[in-house]
Amino acid sequence: MAIALLPMMCVQQSFAWGHDAHSMINRLAGANLPDDVPAFLRSPAALDALAFYGPQADHWRSEDKNLYNTLVPEHDIDLEWADLAGPLPRTRYEYIQALAAAQAKHPDLKLGPQNVGLLPYSATETYTMLKSAMRDYRTAVAEKQDTKPVEAEIIFLAGFLGHYVGDGSQPLHATVNYNGWTGSNPHGYATDHSIHARFEGDFVHNNITIGDVSPLVTANPVVITDVFAEFLTFVRHSNSLVEKVYQLDKTGAFTGTGTPDGKEFAEQCIASGATELRNLIYTAWVRSADPIPVYKGN
Repeated sequence: MAIALLPMMCVQQSFAWGHDAHSMINRLAGANLPDDVPAFLRSPAALDALAFYGPQADHWRSEDKNLYNTLVPEHDIDLEWADLAGPLPRTRYEYIQALAAAQAKHPDLKLGPQNVGLLPYSATETYTMLKSAMRDYRTAVAEKQDTKPVEAEIIFLAGFLGHYVGDGSQPLHATVNYNGWTGSNPHGYATDHSIHARFEGDFVHNNITIGDVSPLVTANPVVITDVFAEFLTFVRHSNSLVEKVYQLDKTGAFTGTGTPDGKEFAEQCIASGATELRNLIYTAWVRSADPIPVYKGN
């Protein structure tokens, strides 16, 4: 555990918890995996790799404007708009169809998936890929094959999943008010289109350490029964904290050194992401021992 809490070399980025929180979430998730998870995924090298992969999904999209526009919806969901499509379907394309139906009823809004976001699907699809890779690892061990290639795949997928889980723990990734309050604003919340970066960027970079967050990660891993439903509940909890972000911001909680309340709030959000990711990785490991379900063709 001690090596997992070594300070990380961080280069600040904005819009998605920045480099710092994404790396912290991934490292802490790996450091809190139980002993029945294979040792390679809990090793110091794996924790370093998980921390590295945490912010990479933001780094990739910065390479090209078209790629940026394609990938941005994978990182968030504006739940106030998504819920206009009714209960969220469990598959990406059924969700896109539901949004199209909602668009016909709300012509004044932009309800395409590129506007509303796809985060629950990005996360749960990646979880399934991770579970598949863990199943391959079990097979390789049983057949006495070289496990190094699949170990590398598992570490990458766990780190990639961590990015989306980290986004889900940031309240401003779950709302139409992602970067400035929209619509009626009787409380005078920020509309300056910089609150997103103010909260997750410089404030976290300058004021939050992995040592601050580590004690807040829950001790006991949970095997999740319904990954899609649970992750959606997780993101809805983040959405419930949106106004709290704006209330705190109004007090200067995320400006400069901020306030104790702002620091505590950010730490709790990051710890929530680390706990959720640890539970998802552990669930993928446990469920990878289950038989593959038999699916009927369309």
